[in-house]
Amino acid sequence: MAVIAVYSVKGGVGKTTVAANLAWCSAAISKRQTLLWDLDAAGGAGFLFGIDPPKRKPALSVFSQTKSAAELVWASGVENLDILPADESLRSLDSLLVSIGKRKRLAKLAEALSREYDRIVLDCPPVLNELSAQAIRASDIIIVPLPPSPLAFRALDTIVSDLQSNFKNHPPILPVLSMVDMRRTLHREAREAAPDWPVIPMASVVEQMAARREPLGCYAPNSPANQAFTRLWAAIEKKLISRKA
Repeated sequence: MAVIAVYSVKGGVGKTTVAANLAWCSAAISKRQTLLWDLDAAGGAGFLFGIDPPKRKPALSVFSQTKSAAELVWASGVENLDILPADESLRSLDSLLVSIGKRKRLAKLAEALSREYDRIVLDCPPVLNELSAQAIRASDIIIVPLPPSPLAFRALDTIVSDLQSNFKNHPPILPVLSMVDMRRTLHREAREAAPDWPVIPMASVVEQMAARREPLGCYAPNSPANQAFTRLWAAIEKKLISRKA
């Protein structure tokens, strides 16, 4: 089992879109039993698979251990892919983690889920706190989506600095240029500055995900955007295999 965290300290970078499509790639292309775990109280990852937040708001109960994760998992409609959705109760998650003092609670929960899943994709909230620290400890690789903008690159610098300061052996980081429009000078310059980073293009077919409430692979498998996500997933799998070797 491997845990893939999709993380940024800046919102609006395409984080949830990346997480949803990578989870689809894991399940549909690699044929791995996959869990997309939404840790963002906004609940975007579940929404993209047609799942609305449960009215009883039980997501926090996984961490307080009053409910098991297995009790709250939803089928996604995609073979091999389940969703552990978020709700507004996760707004209190950071304070809960601090109060219980269990620095590896998320890692332990993920380890327990490894009996059922080969890959767990975490859609992390755009914060720098105890929850983000726990996501880092639980992960085998960190995917950082970055639109070609100075603020996004500043966010990456913040993440790198935090990892270097607080984590002796942190997982590898894979920056991903997201929402790239090569007609724009700033975007071309960003691409030239980081030629080895994976690129996800800006495309209307990606924007349609929120209206269709399904990942790209379900309705536009041959689109350039979905092909970009497929290449990104292949790069992630290669890193995971080499790290486990």
